[in-house]
Formats: sequence, C-alpha cells, structure tokens
Amino acid sequence: MQKTYTVNLDGYKEELPVMKLPSGVGIAFFNLHGNVKMTEHCGKALSKYLADCDVLITAESKGLQLCHVTARELGHDYYAVVRKSKKLYMQDGVEVQIESSITTGKPQSYYLSKHDVDLIKGKKVGIVDDVVSSGASLKGLVAIVEKAGGIVYKKAFCLAEDTAKDLKDIYYLDTLPLFFD
Repeated sequence: MQKTYTVNLDGYKEELPVMKLPSGVGIAFFNLHGNVKMTEHCGKALSKYLADCDVLITAESKGLQLCHVTARELGHDYYAVVRKSKKLYMQDGVEVQIESSITTGKPQSYYLSKHDVDLIKGKKVGIVDDVVSSGASLKGLVAIVEKAGGIVYKKAFCLAEDTAKDLKDIYYLDTLPLFFD
C-alpha cells in the first residue's frame, strides 16, 4: 500500500501519494493536471490574496492552469508564462539561469517572450505556482520578473514544502513535509 499525505488547501482536502525522488527524499506529489475541482478551488483561494496585482506570472507547466484560473478570477485578460525551453516566438525575449530545483535536480534556463516582457514591465507582478520547495524556481521567477522590468509584488502558492514555509514574503494554502525513510 502506497504511503499518502493529506493536505487541506483552504478547506479542500486532498490525499497525495508520497513518491521518492532520485535523491532518495520522499515528497507528497501534488498534481493539478486534470484535477478541475482542486485547480478551481486553489485558483479562487489564491486570487483573494493577489487581488491588488496588476498582472500574474507562472512557470510552465503545473502552474499554468492555476494561474489561468487565478487571472480569470481577477478579471485579467493576460498572464505571463515562463518557459523552460526557448520557443521560436521567444527570440527577442529575456532569459535567466536558475539553480537546480528539488524536482529537476539540475540547473535550468527560464525564458520569457517579448510579449510577456511588455506585459509585466513597470507593473506589480504576482508570482503564482503550485509548490514552493527549495526556492530555486522561485528565485528564477523573481529574477526574470526583475530582468523584464516588473515589480515582484506578491508570491502565492498552493503549498510550501519543508523549510519554504519559513519564507517571510510568500503566501500559501498549506504546508508539506519532506519524507526521509
């Protein structure tokens, strides 16, 4: 029988499977892909905190539908998307390098299209993502917003994993431990 961990996302309870990463550390796997009710609930809950942001930004891929719901709730017509590979339409955008995150285990690059650079330049930007853990992805999002001329105004997540819950400038719906067997 697989080990699970139950989260309470502002009143929405979900049982998450605990899975081992290549490093041997176990994480409670949080997956918004395909879960309409949970995504809607989390996006609406986060939108209350992000209501005074001019624009939102997220990184592909699990943050996409969450950011979409949140932006819709706020009445925003667009949100910015950071990609992990450079697409043809991104040749005139910006790029930052980030350290390895707990899930990737290796350094990555983040890319933002010129359209999205123009969208966030000079604006109060709300960062939206599913989980904050080691903070590497968050640092990358902050760096790309700043490089594009945006103002990092708020940072909101469904879950804060391990010591990320101690970060002073983030908002989250619940916490997750790491699992060591």
